[in-house]
Amino acid sequence: MTLIRPFATLIVNDLTENITSTTEVEKMLRNASAQILKQFIRHRTTDTSLILERSINRVQLLGRVGQDPVMRQVEGRNPVTIFSMATNEMWRSGEGEPTSTGDVSQKTTWHRISVFKPGLRDVAYQYVKKGSRILVEGKLDYGEYTDKNNVRRQATTIIADNIVFLSENLRDQ
Repeated sequence: MTLIRPFATLIVNDLTENITSTTEVEKMLRNASAQILKQFIRHRTTDTSLILERSINRVQLLGRVGQDPVMRQVEGRNPVTIFSMATNEMWRSGEGEPTSTGDVSQKTTWHRISVFKPGLRDVAYQYVKKGSRILVEGKLDYGEYTDKNNVRRQATTIIADNIVFLSENLRDQ
């Protein structure tokens, strides 16, 4: 705290030279001292709960729909539209050689897409069809559920924020 006082005095002297209005000086002092205090707390605290960090949970998938969507209402909450989506990864064995004629391998990954946004949920239910090529933007969500046999299972879901329809037949409708 001993460093703050000389710094505040320096600010006061500088401000009073350039500004004649007392209320402007007081306002600027309050802003400056608030900023100094925030910086002091942020850098001197050991309590990490006071420091807020930004983070990103963002997913983009480009692929084909594996099943027609279904709309469900879980435990009296808002309805949700759910469908599956496949993405493919392809590679050629013998990679690294410019004239490689190796075998082409492919891996398909299936994703569970859930749409909660009211407007998007209805559009997805109405227009997403099996085989459609779409781009889904959203976030990852991990959860647990109990299946029919009372076995606890892990589930990874993409919570969709946006869907872009890429199939020609859907654009023309």
